[in-house]
Amino acid sequence: MENTVPRTVEEVFNDFKGRRAGLIKALTTDVEKFYQSCDPEKENLCLYGLPNETWEVNLPVEEVPPELPEPALGINFARDGMQEKDWLSLVAVHSDSWLLSVAFYFGARFGFGKSERKRLFQMTNDLPTVFEVVTGAAKQARDAAHNNSSKSKSSGKPRQPEPQPKEVKVSPPKMEDESGEEEEEEEEEEQGATLCGACGDNYATDEFWICCDICERWFHGKCVKITPAKAEHIKQYKCPSCSSKRARV
Repeated sequence: MENTVPRTVEEVFNDFKGRRAGLIKALTTDVEKFYQSCDPEKENLCLYGLPNETWEVNLPVEEVPPELPEPALGINFARDGMQEKDWLSLVAVHSDSWLLSVAFYFGARFGFGKSERKRLFQMTNDLPTVFEVVTGAAKQARDAAHNNSSKSKSSGKPRQPEPQPKEVKVSPPKMEDESGEEEEEEEEEEQGATLCGACGDNYATDEFWICCDICERWFHGKCVKITPAKAEHIKQYKCPSCSSKRARV
């Protein structure tokens, strides 16, 4: 992928910074171009960050094992199955993992000792992760929500909904509010709502929901492009995220 192979801690760190800058560009300033590059109709695609601070979306290399660790496969399969910001966050997490694997691959290949590995990790750890950069706006929104927590009881509800029984797969997921406190009807409904695994919004009575039989998360039908009629013919529903984890040859 590049002509010069980094052999010292400083060279590996510069390689890391270049690839990281390329990945951040793809997921922020070049996001529209990146989105269009990830066609779900194509085969397994990977996002590569290059040492010269650029990026590319491409098929994985054919050699086994590859010269360098490979990024996450099939990021394009999940593109249309979730909100864009959630998809970008997912790619960012895998990109962070890949950056570290490449850096420490070089470290292992050229015999970095304990002190060198520690120094390399400290240098990379001083930089914000790709995920932190990509989700910066989400952090601000979370802080704003936290500041308003005293005004709304629902802001303190647990992030994970209680598991729903499988046999009501296509029924709207809803949890009982057992707080016992008198609240306005709307607030009670919000307190007991399950969040959509794709868009993160609450349950509404006039919307169709479906449950993934693999991860048991609930989704708005519109978010995963499943209609009530289509759901009737599905024996086992797999959400886009679980579908992208299918065996790859």
